[in-house]
Amino acid sequence: MFEDDREALAADWSDICTGLKKDLGHQAYSQWIRPIEVGNFCKDTGTLDLFLPTEFSANWVNDRFVDRLSLAWKIARSEVRNVRVSVHPGRRKLPELRVGPAAANDHIPQQNPVEAITELGSAGLDPSLTFASFVTGEGNVLAYNAAQRMAATEAPQFSPLYLKAATGQGKTHLLHAIGHQFAAAKAGTRIFYCSAERFMVEFVQALRQNQMIEFKARLRGFDMLLVDDIQFIIGKASAQEELLYTIDALLAEGKRLAFAADRAPQALDGVEPRLLSRLSMGLVADIQPADIDLRRKILEHRLARFTSNDVPDDVIEFLARTISRNVRELVGGLNKLIAYAQLTGQPVSLQLAEEQLTDILSANRRRITIDEIQRTVCQFYRLDRSEMASKRRARAVVRPRQVAMYLAKVLTPRSYPEIGRKFGGRDHSTVIHAVRLIEDLRTRDADMDGDVRSLLRQLES
Repeated sequence: MFEDDREALAADWSDICTGLKKDLGHQAYSQWIRPIEVGNFCKDTGTLDLFLPTEFSANWVNDRFVDRLSLAWKIARSEVRNVRVSVHPGRRKLPELRVGPAAANDHIPQQNPVEAITELGSAGLDPSLTFASFVTGEGNVLAYNAAQRMAATEAPQFSPLYLKAATGQGKTHLLHAIGHQFAAAKAGTRIFYCSAERFMVEFVQALRQNQMIEFKARLRGFDMLLVDDIQFIIGKASAQEELLYTIDALLAEGKRLAFAADRAPQALDGVEPRLLSRLSMGLVADIQPADIDLRRKILEHRLARFTSNDVPDDVIEFLARTISRNVRELVGGLNKLIAYAQLTGQPVSLQLAEEQLTDILSANRRRITIDEIQRTVCQFYRLDRSEMASKRRARAVVRPRQVAMYLAKVLTPRSYPEIGRKFGGRDHSTVIHAVRLIEDLRTRDADMDGDVRSLLRQLES
C-alpha cells in the first residue's frame, strides 16, 4: 500500500474515532477502540484489516463493535466493503486477561494470564479525570467531599463509597479522581478500576480457563477497588457472588472500595440481598443534575483550557440554559462549537451555536409553550393573564409583556409573527423591538437581568 493511501486511511480513522468516542463514551472507547491499529486495505476485495494486541480484545470487538466499525468505514470510504478485526500478525500474543494499557512487567514471557490484572496500578485511569478538573456545585459537593475522603491517606470513615448519578453527571470522573489521588498519596499502591461488565468478562474468562483460584487471589491483592456502572452486574449470580466475597475480603483487611451506578442500591433489580447490603453499608452519595449555575461554572472552567477562548457571554448563557440533560453533552457541545469555529475561521456566535448544535439542542429542549410563558410571567409580576393580549400601554403592563415576548423567542422555535399573534395579534416588528429591548436592558439593568434569570429557572425546571 502506498504512503499516501496510509495517510488517507489514518485521516479517515481519526475522524471515525472522534465519532466513536462520542457515541460509545470515554471508557468503552479507551478500552476497546483506541488500541486498534489500521492495517492494509485490499482494493480487490474491499477488505480493511484492523489489528488489536490480544486475541481476547479482538474477539470482544468482533462480537460487539464490528458492525459499527464497518458502517463507519463504509461512510468514510465507500470502497471499504468489509472490515476484518484480528490480532496483529507481527506481534507476540499478549496475555488475554488484561485491564488497561501495557503493564510494567509485560515482557515476562511466562506470565500467568491473570497476572495482567494485578500490575495495573493507576494506568487504567484517565489522566484528565482528576479532582482538580472536577467542578463542584450544590448538587455534587457531597459526592465530591466523600470521594476526597476515600482518596485521603487517613482511613475513610465509611467504606464502600457508592456514587449514584444519572448518565453524564460526573460519577465516573470522581471514580478516576479517587484512584489518581490515592495512587499519588501512597507510592506503590495497587488499584483495580473496571466497569461491572468488564469484571464479569474477566470472571467468566478465568472460569473457562480454570484459573479461578489465581483470579481470586490476584483480585483480592489490590489496595483499592473501583467498579463503575455496577447496575450491569444484574442477573449474573456467580459474578455477584464473587464480587460479594471480594468486597468482604477487602473490607476485612481495611482496604478501600468505591462503586458507581445510575441508581440507588435498593433500585438494582436482580441483585442478591447480601450484595445490596454490602453496597449500601457505607455511604451512598447522590450527584444531582447540574443546575444552571453549575453548568455555567463548568463551561467557564472548560474555556480556560483553550488557548483561544473568545466565546461571548450570551453563547455561554445559551449553552448553560439549553443543554441541561447532562454535563457530558454540555462540554461536548462547547468543544464542537469551538472546534468548528477554529477550523472554519468563523467567530463563535449565538447563531453559529444554534446552527451547529442542532441535534444536541433539540434533544435537550423541553417543549415550552407561549401559553406557559405568559402564565409564568403573569404570576411573577402579579398580572391578570388577559394583559398579555390587551392594548393597555401602562409601564407596569408593557414591560412584563415585553419580557414574555423575549422569553417566547428564546425558549420556543416560534417565529416573530407567530409570537405576535399570541400577544393579541401584534405585528412582528413589535416583537422584534421587545426582544432587542429586553436584551439591552439585561446588560444595563441588574434588576431586569435578575427577573429574567428567575423566570428562566422557573420555566426550565
